[in-house]
Amino acid sequence: MKNRLAAVLLAFAVLAFVAPVAQAAAPPSEQTAVLAGGCFWGMEAVFENLRGVKRAVAGYAGGSKESAHYEIVSSGTTGHAESVQITYDPSVISYRELLNVYFTVAHDPTELNRQGPDEGTQYRSAIFYSSDEQKQVAQTYIRELTQQKKFRNPIVTQVVPLHAFYAAEDYHQHFVQHNPYNPYVATFDLPKLAELRSKFPQLVVSAR
Repeated sequence: MKNRLAAVLLAFAVLAFVAPVAQAAAPPSEQTAVLAGGCFWGMEAVFENLRGVKRAVAGYAGGSKESAHYEIVSSGTTGHAESVQITYDPSVISYRELLNVYFTVAHDPTELNRQGPDEGTQYRSAIFYSSDEQKQVAQTYIRELTQQKKFRNPIVTQVVPLHAFYAAEDYHQHFVQHNPYNPYVATFDLPKLAELRSKFPQLVVSAR
């Protein structure tokens, strides 16, 4: 009896130290995308109104940390582009769907170093990829748009690696939401939101 009890206890002890069976890793609940296409006010407003987007941050990409300040970036000499960092749930909205919104309503991908009244390299069209997958999806999507002749003029969007993203000053965050009567916002950004709701009603958060 004692030997049997000892054997049972030994078996439990062995089981307690056996490594658990490896399981497939769960898909990440958050991914990020960094996109540039003119003034970051309107870009941020478009993406923060999408289902699956957890947060959108206005900021700078393409230059150094030292020059990531609005007054310096506005000179057009820093290498930075006004950008938006989008944190999203890929189980709700895909990277390709974000690009669809980006090319369709967020900006004009055929304008070189400008968007509307804003001119300079800081307003260029650029996709800052953080993985080979993002790079491939972006390049493939641009090729498809070109082959389908979706735009009268050539797409000038850059597809470049993301080295770093720097959040812009606090007063730039959620600017459209906080300043709906600002003349610039009323003229250039609110129409983007109206177009977003018209073309992508299935992707828009019903109430924000």
